[in-house]
Order: sequence, then structure tokens, then C-alpha cells
Amino acid sequence: MEKQLNTVGSSTYEKIKHDIIFGELAPGSKLKLDIIKTKYEASVSTLRETLNRLSSEGFVLAEEQRGFFVTKVSREDLTEVAKLRVLLECHALKTSVENGDADWEGNLVAAHHKLQLMEKRMISGDSSQKETWKRYDWEFHLAVIKACNSRNLLELHSILYDKYLRYQMLVLTFRGDEAAQEHQEIFEAALSRNGVEAASLLENHIINGLEHTLAAM
Repeated sequence: MEKQLNTVGSSTYEKIKHDIIFGELAPGSKLKLDIIKTKYEASVSTLRETLNRLSSEGFVLAEEQRGFFVTKVSREDLTEVAKLRVLLECHALKTSVENGDADWEGNLVAAHHKLQLMEKRMISGDSSQKETWKRYDWEFHLAVIKACNSRNLLELHSILYDKYLRYQMLVLTFRGDEAAQEHQEIFEAALSRNGVEAASLLENHIINGLEHTLAAM
């Protein structure tokens, strides 16, 4: 029974986090337990636990006497998230490039291939699979840094990436050929084990994405 309850809690967490990231739960909106318990088919206790967890990650604001709210968005917050991504992801990339083995290379090649195919579809005007596109983008960025050998760093990066993704999904922006080319260059530099160049390209990629998203807000 405990395992089943943990599974329900995990599922509820994933569903609510997804709906926050993809804008189905609007920034600043109140999360009324008596309403969302029906939508997510979860008990009030499970919802409280889930929302407190999301609060600790910065996706939900918990206010005493007032309840839970989806965290608001701002240009300042997006800028801070992007800068933190640069610090963590570039450090992880350089370490990963040094440590990566043949399996790391294989996973990186596969992740880039999937992302490249999806980007070609997006560039052609087909934006019907935006969630798949962003999943492949996440898998590529994760593959690049996966060999950093730090669970804590990967966990922090995952939270930051999701926060950054939330802003991208709110404005629904895709930079087209520019972003695809940046991914290609990061991929080639990482695969050739040039960590310094790959980190520089990654920083440029994140900052370009930041500026593009800010312009659309």
C-alpha cells in the first residue's frame, strides 16, 4: 500500500508540474485543493505534499492562511534562471567531456539525432509536437552533461531547466535554424572532447535563447 501511495504522489507531482510548465495552470493562479483534487484524482493530503514539494522547487508559492498559488513569472526571474543554467550546465559539460566514455558518446549521438530530426520538422512549419520537441531538447542537453558524475548537480540542473522551459512554453518561441545550428556546434565540440569550446558555445546558446524569450514576453 505504501508503494502504491508513493506512486500516486509521484504521478500527481508529475502531472501538476507538467501543467505549470506548459501553462495549463496560469502563473499567479490559486490552486484550490477542493477543485484540483478532482482534476488530478488525488487526496487532499497527497496534494498538500505535492504542492509543498513544488514550492521547495520554486514552481508553487505557499502562503500561510491563503493557500497555494502558481509562482508568477517575471523578466528578472527568467534572467536569473538563465544565468544559473550557464553556471551549472557549462561546468557540468566540461567535466562530462573529460569523463565521457563510449556509452556517453553513443547516447549523445542518439539524442542529437532525434533533436535534429524534430528541429527540421519545426523549421518546416510543423509545430504540432512541441512537447516532443522540448523533450528531445532536454534529452540532448542532459546527454551532453550526463558524464559529470554528480547526482546533485544533475538534480539542480533539471529544476533549472524546467523553470527555463516554463518561460519558453509561455511565449511559445522557436528560434529555428539559429538554435539548430547552435545545437550542432555544441554537439561537434563535445564529441571532439573540446570542453572549453563546447562550454563557450553552450553559454552563447543559452543567452541567445534568453534574449529571444525576453523579446517575446
